[in-house]
Amino acid sequence: MTRQCVGIDIAKKNFTACVCKLSPSSGLCFSQVATFENSTRGFNQLLKWSRKQTTGASPVSFVMEATGVYYEPLAYHLHKLKQAVSVVLPNKVKHFGKSLNVKSKTDRIDTRVIAQLGAERQLSLWQPPAPVLKPCGN
Repeated sequence: MTRQCVGIDIAKKNFTACVCKLSPSSGLCFSQVATFENSTRGFNQLLKWSRKQTTGASPVSFVMEATGVYYEPLAYHLHKLKQAVSVVLPNKVKHFGKSLNVKSKTDRIDTRVIAQLGAERQLSLWQPPAPVLKPCGN
């Protein structure tokens, strides 16, 4: 069975995404890296793009770093649409990248590392905090 993961490197105004497919027969396969606006419009474009990059035969997961609060709107959006979302700490991505001997740090490289991490590892699914814990106005 093929594992498919959309790795997302998110920032304040935009984010980059890359799909990594892992299959027993062909190993790792990466899509091109795409950039989207960090807004509802960009989130919907990401979903449309990811459907074109993945196969319907295997489930797709979305993995992103916990970058300040910038990841939260996308994580909530994907969770609301019943997508499998994992949010990982930046040091986990950093150490995984080091294990791959990745020495450079760019959005494009980080996105591929996050996608590979999600395809190769079994990550916990993100759940929104209880409404009582969420700040007012959000």
